Amino acid sequence: MYRFFPLLTLLAFLLLSPLAPAEKIYIDNSYRKAAASGIVLPRRGSTMKQVRAGFGKPRKIHPAVGNPPITRWEYSRFIVYFERNRVITSVLKHPR
Repeated sequence: MYRFFPLLTLLAFLLLSPLAPAEKIYIDNSYRKAAASGIVLPRRGSTMKQVRAGFGKPRKIHPAVGNPPITRWEYSRFIVYFERNRVITSVLKHPR
């Protein structure tokens, strides 16, 4: 019986693996899209003070949410997300 266990395990894996759901992961490529369109985005790790100095006052500042606090600044063509006072990512807005 124990001689067939590896074979049965392999057979079960081959039969059941097509039934396993796959997770789709979408990778944000805003930095590439921005570079292609000539838009400069704030870099990861920049401080709020550096972003304001380099890009001016945002159109809208959303208050911090969660723990750690995540703040969102909206500019005309992109959005900047901060964790505490550091940029974690910048994304282009979708054209409307």
